[in-house]
Amino acid sequence: MKRILLLSIFTITISLFNNGIASPESPKNYLKGKFYQSVKNHFLIATEKMRDNRFSKTVIVMFESDENGAWGLVINKPLGIMPIALLIDPSLNSSEEREKLFKINIPVFWGGPVDVKEIFILHSTEYKSESTKNYGNISLSQDYNILFDISKNKGPEKSLIILGYSGWGGGQLEGEMERDHWILSDIDLDITFDGDSYKKWEKAFKNSFIKI
Repeated sequence: MKRILLLSIFTITISLFNNGIASPESPKNYLKGKFYQSVKNHFLIATEKMRDNRFSKTVIVMFESDENGAWGLVINKPLGIMPIALLIDPSLNSSEEREKLFKINIPVFWGGPVDVKEIFILHSTEYKSESTKNYGNISLSQDYNILFDISKNKGPEKSLIILGYSGWGGGQLEGEMERDHWILSDIDLDITFDGDSYKKWEKAFKNSFIKI
């Protein structure tokens, strides 16, 4: 799969967001929980007991979850509005095309503190590119073509451009869930692509349940 490279202009923004807190996927010590069942294809929702301020009131779409670990993308932490040109390798287009891309601004989201220069495009399933993977009623892509298509209004009907992801080592997420730091709900596309990011947590929390 061709990976999208992120230009350095975003490094300062991400670094400030992550400042002073160890990466959640590999802390020196963490309480391991017991794996019972995958939480893949669910919303993972932070509770008020969450102590890591990066994840306060977060909603995460979970893509993988097993005995070896888990990962997903935060969907309700906007970083800001940025020119789409900053996400695309300048060698892939002419100076004239690049000038046009600088005029197209898009919202960009923080997906988590792991690999913060990696770009994920979470989107509706009617669109497919060379890197698209389908996860039930939602899809994920990571190639330049989808960004070019979005810039030309030929991309997916609904999409989020997300930088970085959230990851956990084996037993780590289970330990956090045993301490009631997280609860679950079914993935809701209306919530995922809601234009008001600050209402996503409240809406998802209202739909939450405890998975047994």
